[in-house]
Amino acid sequence: MVDVARMRLEYETTGIDLDDLDPDPVVQFRQWLAVAVETQVTEANAMVVATVDADGQPWSRHLLLKDVDQRGFTFYTNYQSNKSQELAAHPQVSLTFGWLELRRQVNIAGMVEQVPGTESDAYWAVRPRGAKLGSWASRQSEVVADRSVIDSWFEEADRRFADQEIPRPEHWGGWRVVPNTIEFWQGRLNRLHDRIRYHREADGAWSRLRLSP
Repeated sequence: MVDVARMRLEYETTGIDLDDLDPDPVVQFRQWLAVAVETQVTEANAMVVATVDADGQPWSRHLLLKDVDQRGFTFYTNYQSNKSQELAAHPQVSLTFGWLELRRQVNIAGMVEQVPGTESDAYWAVRPRGAKLGSWASRQSEVVADRSVIDSWFEEADRRFADQEIPRPEHWGGWRVVPNTIEFWQGRLNRLHDRIRYHREADGAWSRLRLSP
């Protein structure tokens, strides 16, 4: 049996100061993401997306970031899924990127908005054929009897779109998280980690401060 209470790894890394980080947290995020990619962190664009359902129950799951710019952080999914229904009803959302190999984490909180269809179309166009078929085949979050049901839906979609371009289904598209808070975390020795939090002010400008670990 694994003794999780005794599992411990000391984070002996160079710390971060306010002056080390770009005044714009989106620029800073892109810099940290680039380092994660360059150092071959597994799925560097993977993030935990947290939502809340109608009963106030939080849910979280890993998704892949597909775009980030000054408008926000964008991912794509099934609009009929549980998470999309939760986002539509409660647009407050948080994202967490965990680059454990670098002893780094970024937490983002904000409001979500649906991506325009033209942007969803543009990303859909570069997806592999198998992924497109999977989006048509998946009835996300529905209960199924066994795996063969899902496989049959995929085979049906494959036959339906044989030898033709696969259009984007109406039930699939993007969500953009417009951040109001972005926190950068760097693991340090003795659990005295560095935490720098940015907050968007009413005029749109970003303020930042250091938090106790």
